[in-house]
Amino acid sequence: MGTLLLPAADLPDGFCYPARFCRLIGQNLLDFDPWIVLTGQYLKIRYDGLRSRYPQRRLIPFARREDNDDVACWEAGKGEKVFIVHDFASPGWEQHETFECFADWFHHALDATLTFDDE
Repeated sequence: MGTLLLPAADLPDGFCYPARFCRLIGQNLLDFDPWIVLTGQYLKIRYDGLRSRYPQRRLIPFARREDNDDVACWEAGKGEKVFIVHDFASPGWEQHETFECFADWFHHALDATLTFDDE
């Protein structure tokens, strides 16, 4: 998992990846069309981009939608909630949707997988 996720030194103080998310990474479950789990250099690029576009927030991205600019993120200091951020929107307009925890987001992602038509 080490090179797949952001190193602890890059993460905001006090943030730890949720155990359920780590379990998916450990099982290499990364692609849920239209959601794709971000890893490696793609994760780092998105993390740095979100930090520069939304400096007032401490977002930790973990997945992106392939059919739009939505990114699933945790926000340091906000518990296990998952925030769907419409990346590249003007600051203050980026917040799109919220889930109470990773499991809620994951169920939503699986539902989207079952109904997504990428053709």
